[in-house]
Amino acid sequence: MSRVRVWDVPVRVFHWLLVLSFAGAWLSAESERWRLLHVTLGYTVAGLVAFRLVWGLVGTTPARFASFVRGPAAVLAYLKGLLAGRAPHTTGHNPAGALAIIGLLGLAALTTALGWATYNDLGGEFAEEGHELAANLMLLLVGVHLLGVLVGSLAHRENLVRAMFTGRKQGHPEESAQRAWAPLGAALLVAVLGFWAWQWNSAPQPDASWQTASAGQTPATGPLAALKSLLDDDDDDDKEGH
Repeated sequence: MSRVRVWDVPVRVFHWLLVLSFAGAWLSAESERWRLLHVTLGYTVAGLVAFRLVWGLVGTTPARFASFVRGPAAVLAYLKGLLAGRAPHTTGHNPAGALAIIGLLGLAALTTALGWATYNDLGGEFAEEGHELAANLMLLLVGVHLLGVLVGSLAHRENLVRAMFTGRKQGHPEESAQRAWAPLGAALLVAVLGFWAWQWNSAPQPDASWQTASAGQTPATGPLAALKSLLDDDDDDDKEGH
């Protein structure tokens, strides 16, 4: 084996955008003031999952589900080998890691679907509690995934986190990603950043709500509108100073 390109650019961009979006959505979940940010990141997660499902069918070899999704027997065999210190090395996701990836994608889709229902007053308490439960399960699975990355890195003596940045790890050339697909990865990044910018520009002007927030109350329009108001006030002060 040699160091080959395993993860193409779209996979790496997807991965880190999903990390940032889920973390941000989780941290903003309990505050009404940060609701717009939470919703924006939730939509981002939904879009990223949709992209990954498509790329898992038509993408590069290591990115395709057919190349790494295995049955329960393969997962158990890998785990037994791991415990015995002789787990086979895989170019892409190992069978146990693949199971976590599928679980994360499924829970992300379920979480965002229930979140959309809650945001649009559909499903009532069932949707709201289901949304929270799915998010908690996803957080738990993220922890399992991180533990698996650590164990896999130690077992196979390679930095799997670094591989998700560089795209390269030990593997067989015939199982590598033959193309980097950098333009597609850049397009995905631009699309997400463009969506965030659109959400920012579309945020309702708070008018008096920023003053309300200054008095210790929570503005109804959320942080983006309030922050926009603050920045606009700073710009006006600068203009008056000149």
